[in-house]
Amino acid sequence: MLKGFFGKWKKKDDEEVLNEQKAVGHEEETEEVKDEPTEEIAEAVGLEDETESEMSDVEESVEEISEEKTEENEWSESESEELLEEQIEETVVYEEDTEEVLEESAEEEIKSAPEEEGKGFFARLKAGLNKTRTAISGTIDNVLSSFRNVDEELFEELEEALIMADIGVDTSLYIIEELRKRAKEQSISEAQQLKSVLKEIITEILINQDSKIDTSKKPTVIMVIGVNGVGKTTSIGKMAAKYSREGKKVVLAAADTFRAAAIDQLAIWAERAGVDIVRHQEGSDPPAVVFDAIAAAKARNADIVICDTAGRLHNKKNLMDELKKTARVIERETGHSDNEVLLVLDGSTGQNALIQAREFAAVADITGAILTKLDGTAKGGVVIALSREQNIGVKLIGVGEGIDDLQSFNPHDFAEALFPENE
Repeated sequence: MLKGFFGKWKKKDDEEVLNEQKAVGHEEETEEVKDEPTEEIAEAVGLEDETESEMSDVEESVEEISEEKTEENEWSESESEELLEEQIEETVVYEEDTEEVLEESAEEEIKSAPEEEGKGFFARLKAGLNKTRTAISGTIDNVLSSFRNVDEELFEELEEALIMADIGVDTSLYIIEELRKRAKEQSISEAQQLKSVLKEIITEILINQDSKIDTSKKPTVIMVIGVNGVGKTTSIGKMAAKYSREGKKVVLAAADTFRAAAIDQLAIWAERAGVDIVRHQEGSDPPAVVFDAIAAAKARNADIVICDTAGRLHNKKNLMDELKKTARVIERETGHSDNEVLLVLDGSTGQNALIQAREFAAVADITGAILTKLDGTAKGGVVIALSREQNIGVKLIGVGEGIDDLQSFNPHDFAEALFPENE
């Protein structure tokens, strides 16, 4: 029994010893394993040292390059400053030479300005009336070239051509009747000879109406009327620029207080033309705006007051009352009743312009008309109809979109532009 017990004890001791030996062996192996990473760490440290050394070399290279670049930049900046100084000196010399040339050119331009301005004026007029000239003179040329002798059939063809050119039925009938009479009086037998007679008749119709705007009074008040969309506000702005260029002091009255943005639009034109403007809030009383504008013109010693007005009110009675009230204010503040009332008409509307003229003439004492957009239409013959049928003289015509393309109307120049002698 004891033997068996000692045998078990011995066996247990042997197992413990064996386990201890295994444990010791495992620890030794672990230490060996630990030793291996230590060598790897050492190698890594070596690599880091090498990397630091390389980085140090790189930093030194970068510093050297930076120093070189700094020196190059300093040299470049210095060179640029020298070049800039040389360019400034050359520019100053050039500007001095240019000023001398400009002064000489200015003197020459001042001497020749009236002649060149006159040429440019008629050239723009002729170019602006190109479509109308084609519609009237071109059509008449075609009719005359189809006939050799003067007969009744020729007169009928000419009458139709004039009506189609928007001269109007009544005016066309008058022109042809007058043409028949003069052809008989002058014993004209060849068709081509009638063209010069037509030109004379049309010129006479135009010169029978006053085509001048009277600016002799101070201040001259010009009330501008017309429906929306015909170029009323734009025409006012161009008028202001025209008179300003002539050396007159202009004040604009923004009395179209009903149309949205009309006041702002006129303010833009006033700034562009370099003139003063009197304005109230939208919806204000138009005669009150005109009153303040005239008062401002007197205080500022201005020459001309141009009044914008509402182009479309609720009905004809409102329009009549508003225009009459404004006219009374102008007459009271200026002390005279012969102020200008200009009706703006869109030339491209042809016979519709005649209808508008008839309607406005019933409610306002129109002294003249401004015909716009003639450069883009073949219906410029309405100028003749206005003079003959409505007794309204055209005083300004628009032959382009430029600020200086609103020109004073000259009957002789207009007739010459329609029937050029060299064509």
